[in-house]
Amino acid sequence: MSRVTLYGWGHTTPSVATVLCPSNEAEIADALSSSRGVIARGLGRSYGDAAQLSGGTVLSNQGLDALGPIDANGVIDVGAGTSLDQLLAHCTPRGWFLPVTPGTRQVSIGGAVAADVHGKNHHVDGSFANHVLQMRIVTPSGAVTISPSQDGELFWATMGGMGLTGVVSSVTLKLLRIETDQVLVDTERFSNLEGVMDAMTTGDESYRYSVAWVDCMARGSRLGRAVLTRADHARAVDVDQPSLRPPTSTKVSVPFIAPNGLLNPLTIKAFNELWFRSSPRHRTGKPQALSSFFHPLDGLGDWNRLYGRRGFVQYQFCVPAEAGDTVRQTIEQLSSSGLAGFLAVLKRFGPSNPGPLSFPMPGWTLALDLPVGPASLPRLLDDLDEKVLSAGGRIYFAKDARLSPDKVSAMYPDLDAFRAVKNRVDPEHRLTSDLARRLQLIGT
Repeated sequence: MSRVTLYGWGHTTPSVATVLCPSNEAEIADALSSSRGVIARGLGRSYGDAAQLSGGTVLSNQGLDALGPIDANGVIDVGAGTSLDQLLAHCTPRGWFLPVTPGTRQVSIGGAVAADVHGKNHHVDGSFANHVLQMRIVTPSGAVTISPSQDGELFWATMGGMGLTGVVSSVTLKLLRIETDQVLVDTERFSNLEGVMDAMTTGDESYRYSVAWVDCMARGSRLGRAVLTRADHARAVDVDQPSLRPPTSTKVSVPFIAPNGLLNPLTIKAFNELWFRSSPRHRTGKPQALSSFFHPLDGLGDWNRLYGRRGFVQYQFCVPAEAGDTVRQTIEQLSSSGLAGFLAVLKRFGPSNPGPLSFPMPGWTLALDLPVGPASLPRLLDDLDEKVLSAGGRIYFAKDARLSPDKVSAMYPDLDAFRAVKNRVDPEHRLTSDLARRLQLIGT
């Protein structure tokens, strides 16, 4: 047991908590019964305060790292503290891959459940929840096995529930069969936002994976210029020397926290220009390693240090398909603000699932990285909140560090259904977090 100052990946909202490392369900249950405030924490890749609890108890899930065998159908039992990196090292050489992966492998299985993570294939395969067959969860009311058909209300409230319904101990997951450790990538460069959004609308269904990297600092006729990459898994006959190698490890790490202001409009604009000009105008069928296509930032360890001691905000929203103009308005406002914005990530979402706090909805999602520091940043983000809200959209809790609680119920209209399940399994509200307190997710 120790008192530790914890941060999210954006390094913006520190808080001090007692950290425990349970290794089994009995130890989790003991922590829940003896502490008034508890939240689980994986690898700390939520950007804000979702896995923090000021003055309370944080349960690190790193001791829950069991990895079971993979059966003939690709079904595996995985401990909640197992990272996606560990799981991929285990399953890729055996011809299996994650059915859904976010942009980093440094996420625990429990964290993937809590945030109901999504990837470049949501328009085809949905979010992480769609591939979980069942899981074990420890609530203040007891440990239970849940699935879509076994206490489905608790299952779906836990998927995307930010750890507020219980502590996940293990997950039964259905993996995706692959023949090689590569994908075949088609790349296309677009001079403006309209071009790339039209291409995604008309062509994404032909690919399993699709993502566009958008320049948020270009203006005028170049507003939202983008590079679109779409891919499918390579079959053995598609590559010269098929292999099934595990992900490559991080080769270089940022050794220190960079000086504040290193990433400013001038340096980021130069980077975006270099990125756009070095991308191919049109290229098809390029073999690419799984790790470099799905997790390019994992090649640089501790990359968040580049933003300096003040950290950064990642702002991710989604809006319905018919509200696509909100994407343009957001990029237009950011471009004209003069604030530094690295490449934004644009994707299309397919159908949502029944999770009351699950983020994805059919339509568009845009994620922005913005260095903290400029005095105009809070007002800009508040303005963007209003645009997203008026378009019928929502903000992703796993990325949030500053949303106002008065907007949450409108963004997540099933919040009361979540609270009803929460009150059933945790009537004393022992499970809470800095995020839950700030946004009043479990009531006041």
